[in-house]
Amino acid sequence: MSKFTIDNVLDAQRTIDGKVKRTPLIHSNTFSKMTGCQVFLKHENLQKAGSFKVRGAYNKIAHLEERRRSKGVVAVSTGNHAQGVALAASMFGIQSTIVMPKGAPIPKIEATKGYGGKVILYGNSFEEAHQKALEIEKQEKLPLIHAFDDPDVVAGQGTIGLEILDDLADVDLLVCPIGGGGLISGIATAVKGKKPTCRIVGVQTREMNAAYRSFKEGTLVQTRKGTTIADGIAIKSPSEFTFSLLKSHLDDVVTVEEEEIAQAILLLLERCKSIVEGAGAVALAALLNCDIANPGEKVVLIISGGNVDITILSRFITQGLIKSGRYLDLRVLIEDKPGSLEDLLRIINRLGANIIDINVDRFSPTLPFNHVIVQLVLETKNQEHSELLKNEIQNLFQLRGI
Repeated sequence: MSKFTIDNVLDAQRTIDGKVKRTPLIHSNTFSKMTGCQVFLKHENLQKAGSFKVRGAYNKIAHLEERRRSKGVVAVSTGNHAQGVALAASMFGIQSTIVMPKGAPIPKIEATKGYGGKVILYGNSFEEAHQKALEIEKQEKLPLIHAFDDPDVVAGQGTIGLEILDDLADVDLLVCPIGGGGLISGIATAVKGKKPTCRIVGVQTREMNAAYRSFKEGTLVQTRKGTTIADGIAIKSPSEFTFSLLKSHLDDVVTVEEEEIAQAILLLLERCKSIVEGAGAVALAALLNCDIANPGEKVVLIISGGNVDITILSRFITQGLIKSGRYLDLRVLIEDKPGSLEDLLRIINRLGANIIDINVDRFSPTLPFNHVIVQLVLETKNQEHSELLKNEIQNLFQLRGI
């Protein structure tokens, strides 16, 4: 493979110009105040098909020979790459065949079909679906569009870095999610090629951290399959190609917890009115929790995608509320006599909490005689408000199971 440089990204920028949306870079007053930095969000969740993936897919298809391209393309994906390839292929007027595992989310399957993709559901894992895609590549002689292990794909993703520098030439720190490494290695190549002093930090989840471990250990490693709400970056390992770029250009890689990602999703929804998927929210989670920025720095967060499965969005919101101390689940032991419940509710009312759910348990075998458990779900203002509520309730009653 020839040396990959900023020239590849500049060529990709010319290729996708007018075909792929130039997404906005928006300053966030809220996150700037929270962190003491000047925070800007690169909103790839507003990109065509809802994520950055169409950039690399379009650039790859554009660089195929016409004879090969005319037959169509094949790809394997559980989500965003599928939609990006399907949309890019439709823009060229060719057929795309997308292999997805049988358990892929229904909304992502339907969205891929909506962009013109022919979806084949095969296998119970990404690896099984990938093997099927390789069979189709060989049997039907269709070019396989890899999600990240391809210079043309990486170059397409790297155009995000050029756009950022056009809009904010004096950026100090860029924070970006890492899955297979295609997005951050393209952006890093572009940014370091024009502004070597800009620090670039990658973010993974604690559950799926192959790129983090590879970067720290200096050698390519794989991680076993884990569960994370940031499924868009739940990749077992970067490729040799992307890892070589990560080693050359990244300043650091950090990891974030699931609760921190959920809180970031909630903050982006509430403060920026933006629906952002788990992978797209990890950059904000890292800025808020990992001590990666210096006061006053100009920081750009890559919001990589917004393709949230609406059926599970409420779970993310609930987790975010719990993390930020705005959702309090209590079990309170009170005497089973007139006035006890009223005394409990009076405390809640006086401190201004909102009761979301309440239930009285009289039949638990562990209950002391003549007592009941009141199960409460409360909406609170913040962590301090939650602690105040618990302390006030504990002055009169006994809390169980917190």
